[in-house]
Amino acid sequence: SQGNPMSKVNVSARPPAHVESTTGSIARLHAGHHETATRSDRIVESLVAYFGRPRTVWALTILIGGWVLWNTVGHTVGLARVDAPPFPWLSNAATITSLYLVILILATQRRERLLAKHHEKLTLELTMLSEQKTAKIIQMLQELRHDNPMLSDRSDNEADLMASPANPQLVMEAIRALQAGDADKPVSNNPPPADR
Repeated sequence: SQGNPMSKVNVSARPPAHVESTTGSIARLHAGHHETATRSDRIVESLVAYFGRPRTVWALTILIGGWVLWNTVGHTVGLARVDAPPFPWLSNAATITSLYLVILILATQRRERLLAKHHEKLTLELTMLSEQKTAKIIQMLQELRHDNPMLSDRSDNEADLMASPANPQLVMEAIRALQAGDADKPVSNNPPPADR
């Protein structure tokens, strides 16, 4: 009988060096982000992670249901009412708890946005570096074609333009100009002509 093909894969094989380097860089980025967190940041993240679990929903449901039953039918079994309907204490507790949860979530999102900015900056730098490397390769191929007598020496304007790295400032100005042009375009309320 034939075995599972996946069982023949060597799971202990190490990934290539460039993969390890990339994953290591990402791990160091997250580790550095965690190390810069203050004690308050870590407490907030721990609280959000603890209360953000499905079991918290069940615990709140049981707690609120028990509170309502205690203060509605509890007196039939001799329990004194603590928060008579419409349950003002329960409403105040829910309001205060919601306020704290909102603040905790906002604080956590602030840290996540900071990490996201680091990711965006790293991605932008790697993209620019890759573009520069590509332009250098095109430039070297162009020089090889000009210097090699076995290759036809012809002018390629597109390759000449791609051999120079793009200017990020000019790209940003072009994007802003395009966005401004789209914003200034009048919006037509006329429906498109129907196909005949």
